[in-house]
Amino acid sequence: MLKSALKTLTVAAMLAGSSLSAIAADYTLRATANSNENDEDYDGLVVFKNFVEAASNGAIEVELYIGTQLCSNGAECLQGVADGAIDIYISTSGGASGIFPYVQVLDLPYMMADDRIAEHVLSGDFTRAMRDMALEDSQNSIRLMTIGNTGGWRNFANTKRRVATPSDLEGLKIRTVVADLPQELVKSLGASPTPIPWPELFTSFQTGVVEGSKNGITDIMGMKFPDAGLQYVTLDGHAYMGALWWMNNEKFLSMPEDMRRVVVDGFYALQQATFASPKRKSIQAYEEFVAGGGDLYVPTPEQKSAFKEAAAPVYDWFKSNVGRGDEIFSELEKAVSEAEASIDGSRKADLN
Repeated sequence: MLKSALKTLTVAAMLAGSSLSAIAADYTLRATANSNENDEDYDGLVVFKNFVEAASNGAIEVELYIGTQLCSNGAECLQGVADGAIDIYISTSGGASGIFPYVQVLDLPYMMADDRIAEHVLSGDFTRAMRDMALEDSQNSIRLMTIGNTGGWRNFANTKRRVATPSDLEGLKIRTVVADLPQELVKSLGASPTPIPWPELFTSFQTGVVEGSKNGITDIMGMKFPDAGLQYVTLDGHAYMGALWWMNNEKFLSMPEDMRRVVVDGFYALQQATFASPKRKSIQAYEEFVAGGGDLYVPTPEQKSAFKEAAAPVYDWFKSNVGRGDEIFSELEKAVSEAEASIDGSRKADLN
């Protein structure tokens, strides 16, 4: 009760101090995320709401709908964005791949080596190229605003043994989503892809229906998978868990340029918040995993190269089987190369 009252008084004081409470908004943005308040998506939306409402001096109001209040899955939510019933929506690549299949390029293994490379790539022209493709394919109705992060990096985890090389995965039943690309990756490494719905995964570990998964550590600990027997995590970092933030294009373009600038800057602030959030949250998650007896293994550079070499056939599969896959793959390769050159140059300058 007291905590709630203090929170109310604090918010009221902030609004009174900025005079925002007395100003009727000219624009209202309805934003939704099919997650919860412990998620990076929510962290990003809170930052976005605070920035946009303050920077617009109250001319823009952002309404947050967390969970499934407005829509329940990627296809339904993106249709809502296209129709204008939803102004802003965040999806994973899997959630948007039914409409924009080439967004699965974010799931290609071992393309981006670390956070610095990924954040450089997703902050530049690669995202703009994907935006242009999505606008074209949605008849200018769905606009990609930015790409952030939702959960850090995907790593291989299992109930059976330490995985240090690709051969250690051979024969393991690895849970995947019902999508071709992650199944192709698992097969290329000698394991058996087993599509299992997320809510059923805990029980599937317990019963041996699956023996491994491809998840970030915060998801592993948040779902208490070690209690179901998941005791081995290999930090191979095969995929950066990108979060695609979409907006109704007509709504965006209907705003005057100064308000569009506020929204664009708000999405930049959101992106930076989602880049940072998993880094902080993963620290405790890793500590809890090891404290509970978990085996956490970091592959050597040589071992990581072996994983990348084993997974290479997935690149050709993607370019040949995914609509506009070759086009977006070239954009990602170019962006990664430029990012590596820029960051290597920065590192050298900082080391001297």
